[in-house]
Amino acid sequence: MEVIGAGLPRTGTLSMKAALERLGFGPCYHMFEVMTHPDHVDRWLAATSGEVHGREGWDKVFDGYRSATDWPASHYWRELAETYPDAKVVLTVRDPRAWHRSIDMLMSGPGASAAALDGRSLEELPEQARTITTSMGRMRPALEVIGRCYFGPDWSHGQGVPSEKLAVEAFERHVAAVKAGVPAERLLVFDVREGWGPLCAFLGVEAPDEPFPRLNDAESMKQMFQRLAAGEPLSVPRPR
Repeated sequence: MEVIGAGLPRTGTLSMKAALERLGFGPCYHMFEVMTHPDHVDRWLAATSGEVHGREGWDKVFDGYRSATDWPASHYWRELAETYPDAKVVLTVRDPRAWHRSIDMLMSGPGASAAALDGRSLEELPEQARTITTSMGRMRPALEVIGRCYFGPDWSHGQGVPSEKLAVEAFERHVAAVKAGVPAERLLVFDVREGWGPLCAFLGVEAPDEPFPRLNDAESMKQMFQRLAAGEPLSVPRPR
């Protein structure tokens, strides 16, 4: 593990995944990896149950990956920073009030997978869509354990997030915790709108002669499930 993404979901994490892979730090772990590898659900159920420990345990979780961003990985930024002391940490941020609106939209209601069912039962869906929809259902307990650390002990997946005030406070607590927990020389606080410059300087690599990736997590997820429901092959979203 060379780069640890510590940012919360909806802070440009999918764009970060694409950027890190473009810079040679891939594959990069993101929630989409859970969707494309349903067997990974068991890794995260074990992690949220406290069964993953030390270098050996986290090496198994991230086997084959050189970087990580987004939940569930970014929730464990502290453990990962300790386990991989040579890895650099990137905390993606955005305006916390805009983040509240975005994360609430992503987490409230039936979600992208259910919306893509279009009234069909699981049995009526193509095989791959059934498999992924089922695996994301299995992932729900892990996501609830993580979400309750930010939104309170009564939070459950599908109910959205608390009021703007409480959500902004949770966002700011997280940012403060990462800043306090990672030495300044090892940490980049990064808004993806800043582009290649700060990220490449921090990682010590040359900036590509192309635009910084711009990917919308929620829209990409919705489109992915729509393709699955239509029987099309699954693919991780890429910049156009």
